[in-house]
Amino acid sequence: MKFGIFYEHQLPRPWGEGDEQRIYQEALDQVELADRLGIDYAWEVEHHFLEEYSHSSAPEVFLAACSQRTKRIRLGHGIVLMPPNYNHPARIAERIAALDLVSNGRVEFGTGESAALMELGGFGVPFDEKRAMWTETVEQVLNMMVMNPYPGFAGTYFSMPTRNVVPKPAQKPHPPVWVACSNRETIKMAARLGIGALTFAFVSPEEAKLWVDDYYRIFKEECVPIGHAVNPNVAMVTGFSCHEDEAEARRRGEDGFQFFGYALAHHYIFGEHKPGRTDIWANFERVRGSLPPAGADRGIGTPDQLRAHLRGFEAAGVDQVTFIQQAGKNRHAHICEAMELFAAKVMPEFHAREAARQQAKAEELAPHVAAAMARKRAMAPLADADIPTFVALGRKIAEEGKATEQQKANQQRWAKAAEATLKAGG
Repeated sequence: MKFGIFYEHQLPRPWGEGDEQRIYQEALDQVELADRLGIDYAWEVEHHFLEEYSHSSAPEVFLAACSQRTKRIRLGHGIVLMPPNYNHPARIAERIAALDLVSNGRVEFGTGESAALMELGGFGVPFDEKRAMWTETVEQVLNMMVMNPYPGFAGTYFSMPTRNVVPKPAQKPHPPVWVACSNRETIKMAARLGIGALTFAFVSPEEAKLWVDDYYRIFKEECVPIGHAVNPNVAMVTGFSCHEDEAEARRRGEDGFQFFGYALAHHYIFGEHKPGRTDIWANFERVRGSLPPAGADRGIGTPDQLRAHLRGFEAAGVDQVTFIQQAGKNRHAHICEAMELFAAKVMPEFHAREAARQQAKAEELAPHVAAAMARKRAMAPLADADIPTFVALGRKIAEEGKATEQQKANQQRWAKAAEATLKAGG
């Protein structure tokens, strides 16, 4: 089994001068440490306007910074918001490819829609159309990364003409694709489309087994890839705090995990929010005593307790467990100490079994992957004769008789230069 760390850049109130800068710099230090320790993935969300819960609105900037401070850790968008009101599909394709190039091919392309009205309303994304937006844009972004040129598209939610979207990613045909899953139905959709399930539901290993079994059964029987490659993987999240003393592990990590769940529920389920004024941390403190405790069954405990907890996920067939460590008011020093202890006393056992597990899994899935790829109906490329030619703006203006005298003079100068180049064989 592999392991990841997960970032929302949580910042509970009250806020002090420089606090946002501090949490970003601490997160960069943590990712650099995780890379040295051998942790496999660093995931970064995209959220907008979700105060205290997530101050991560530009994940591509953070992940690019991580790429220059690390060597091997995989850099995951967990996730990119795909509806075009958030991000134009061509801009997503360009950013993912550029990040893949600067990281030397270490990008994981997680995708999603959001279900928070603060985000959806802020960008004018209709709630009942966001899944259709996601489906349309994910497929076309992947086509943009692969096709030369991209033939163009006239869809329900976005349209664009023929363009060659550059740069292309280092990983071919494109980076591994994931989708955020908060329920069992979305994990089934991920399997049908041949993409990884980045599962943000806090389930037990016993329930995780049901989700994993669903995923691989459907992948084997029904998968029609949305992309040009498949990524059959299931990742589950859990809390994280590791210390030799169980009570100290809970003292350091329980509040953060509880606040993570409370702030998420505030923005997504029950809250009333006045932008810039609502104090989620103060509300959390009022109800903290009534919240369910978080211990070893949530990844918070001693190395032995975490080992037992994670063995349950491994036995369930989970491919990756991702830790929510930067949550609430968890302290940077404690997070780093916990990662070091985990890497020394827990992780080696699971990594030792990973190569054999991966080989057996690849052999088992090989015929199903081949069958899935055979079912895909790829977007047809344009024949060379059908690729349109586009006239530069200056020439267009001149030909339409709308040019100023200066524009006409410039056009003549460039036309002469072009003619000279052709005569010289350039």
